[in-house]
Amino acid sequence: MPRTQHHRRYLMCRPEHFTVSYSINPWMEPANPTDTARAVEQWQRLHDTYLELGHEVELIDPLPGYPDMVYTANGGFVVDGIAYGPSFRYVERQGEAPAFIDWFRANGFDAVVPEEVNEGEGDFLLAGDVILAGTGFRSTGDSHAEVARVFDREVISLNLVDARFYHLDTALSVLDPVAEDGRATIAYLPGAFDDASRAVLERRFPDAIRVSDEDGAVFGLNSASDGRNVFISPRATGFEKQLRDRGYTPILIDLSELLLGGGGIKCCTLELRGPR
Repeated sequence: MPRTQHHRRYLMCRPEHFTVSYSINPWMEPANPTDTARAVEQWQRLHDTYLELGHEVELIDPLPGYPDMVYTANGGFVVDGIAYGPSFRYVERQGEAPAFIDWFRANGFDAVVPEEVNEGEGDFLLAGDVILAGTGFRSTGDSHAEVARVFDREVISLNLVDARFYHLDTALSVLDPVAEDGRATIAYLPGAFDDASRAVLERRFPDAIRVSDEDGAVFGLNSASDGRNVFISPRATGFEKQLRDRGYTPILIDLSELLLGGGGIKCCTLELRGPR
């Protein structure tokens, strides 16, 4: 079936200070060398591709001493002009939170300072009228109740059980906000979730794309979509074929250097939804 491209507005952060000097997820190994210039080059291609396809990209200034700030998806969750700010679990990232809150306020969003630990769109994904919410490694269950109050929407809690997929956006991708039958179209990695969460996903999203462990392991699901174009890792070859079979256009973007920090395309992309 034909797919429709929707205009997107994203927040990104140039990885000028990217390195791996500590470990807060299984992907991070400080002993492995990183190449900041290569990270910037790969990130720039993603940034420029968004612009070439007609999307808007806003930038937040990178802060020295916060190499993970490039992963802007963790900096908030934005719906209808309301920006629910982050409260990072690990001290290494906690200094980023005020910068994101200040950016939201300076750019016309109604910023909400959270009371609960959460890592923004890393663990909260908008799927139609509902919010899919991950827990198990970073965001806590209490943040799910808080985000439900802030946005007055149904929240579906999903429990992550594989430490490699420590945020929801590493194991699940929203491909279409709302399909013709009113359901969002998603793709997910079944093995990243516990039995109860898999049962919920199967019931609520029966037409979802189920991605293989091989494609999940290369962060294939850490992707962004405008409803037609899906920006994915070039190593997720099986997922690429699944997308083409469903009528999507995969756009292959190599962020292998940023994967050394445990992040990919979606991690570097925070969607800004709401009034200008």
